[in-house]
Amino acid sequence: MLMANINKIFILLFLLQFSFALFAQTTAQQTPDASRIDEQRRLFPDILLADKLLKEQDRENRKPYWVNTQADMEASKPITPDQRSLLLNNDILAYYGHPNSVNMGILGRYSMEELDAQLTKLAAEYKKAGGRNVITGFYIIYGTVWPEGEIGIINNELLMKYINYAQKHNMLVFIDHQIGKYDPIAAIRRMLPYLKYPNVHLALDPEWRTTKPMKEIGVVTAAEINQVQQIMEEYLKANNIPGERMLVIHQFKPWMISNRADLKTSFSKVRLVHCADGFGNPAQKIGSYKANAFDDYNAESPVKPTLNMPVKAFKLFYNFNIPGAGFDRPLLTPKDVYALKPRPYVIMYQ
Repeated sequence: MLMANINKIFILLFLLQFSFALFAQTTAQQTPDASRIDEQRRLFPDILLADKLLKEQDRENRKPYWVNTQADMEASKPITPDQRSLLLNNDILAYYGHPNSVNMGILGRYSMEELDAQLTKLAAEYKKAGGRNVITGFYIIYGTVWPEGEIGIINNELLMKYINYAQKHNMLVFIDHQIGKYDPIAAIRRMLPYLKYPNVHLALDPEWRTTKPMKEIGVVTAAEINQVQQIMEEYLKANNIPGERMLVIHQFKPWMISNRADLKTSFSKVRLVHCADGFGNPAQKIGSYKANAFDDYNAESPVKPTLNMPVKAFKLFYNFNIPGAGFDRPLLTPKDVYALKPRPYVIMYQ
């Protein structure tokens, strides 16, 4: 009797063990391991994209090849880039400064209407001298360097007054960041949202990329300028902003752009404009322009210098009798400016 009960217990234990093993095996088959879950998650977006592309291709295949619906035409407008440069058939003439300062350039000395009138008159002189159409604009200091390299940003409401006025009067607006103690990448990102306005272009001034403004001259690298252009390009594409925009880089000393030979000018939506400037008499202006316009200019060398930033800008300085401020004496005429080699296409007056 005891043996019979023991045999029943062993049989019962065996059945329980078998059932548990079977249950564990079934559960393992039904539950994928963590690595497989991750694999499935990685695959899922690609599968979704492929499915979307196949549906899009099928929709295209069903259309008569010579027909575009109105909806198709409207949908294509925001993503069709207009690569024609403003500089293809136009020169640019702008007044430089800060709206709230009479000491930082002519732009702060007159109303928008007065600036517009003066620019229109001067543009006629440049058109006569150069033979090309001239577009006028405001060149506004967006970020002003302060002691120790801090930056004061222009009031947005004030800036928008100039942008809106310029839009209504077919003018351009350049907004210029002096960088200060920050890096050019942070400076350009701050200005990117203004690119949604079709008349706005950007600029950086390496002179003020320093913590000791007025005591030392700042420096940017070619790699930083290339990265700034890349960021602008990606922003324009990501936001379906058509056409190209200008990025102006100022330079009046050879060392202000280090590793300059590494600069790129091949971005499809960003036109790098190099402003080689300096103040003084005509001989000094022309000499400074030559020295800064070329990557490796040497007046004593028979080797032709390299022009790795072919699109040039030129700045002229009025004399407002400000103590310590440099100026041109006398100002070059429009004919003189167009005689510069290489010829500048963006001209500004401070």
